Amino acid sequence: MSNKLNLDKLDFQIIQAMAENAEISYADLGKKLFVSGGTIHVRIKKLQESGIVTGTRLTVDIKSLGFDVITFVGIYLQKSSMYEDVAKELKKIPQIVRLNYTTGNYSMFAEIVCKNIQQLKHVLHDKLQNIKGIERTETLISLEESFNRNVQVFEEEI
Repeated sequence: MSNKLNLDKLDFQIIQAMAENAEISYADLGKKLFVSGGTIHVRIKKLQESGIVTGTRLTVDIKSLGFDVITFVGIYLQKSSMYEDVAKELKKIPQIVRLNYTTGNYSMFAEIVCKNIQQLKHVLHDKLQNIKGIERTETLISLEESFNRNVQVFEEEI
């Protein structure tokens, strides 16, 4: 099914509400949006089939699990044509939680989460730097995450 779905106000309200709290029941969400739980169920199913909604996620406080080092790594490629091959190799490194192909100074930008500096050194030195096609990297260590939120897909009209 095509992603070019005609979404209406209710679809956007459902997406926004579910992004804020994926555990809300269809019945409770229906009450909140003044429609039946069955309507919510049908709309969610349509959004899933179209690929707009791709699943649910559990939000985990990684710091409480001992992951104390969050870094952002700018990756310079030897040639931009090597992107796909390098991305496949980077995907094999579990500490890399996000990867983007970018414009600007870097060819790619990765977010890496590690338990400590020693693990980060291992990831950077022993894994990332050994990937064919990576010319060099620049690492930025996050001192604090001020906030992390979903995209606002629906705004109430003023």
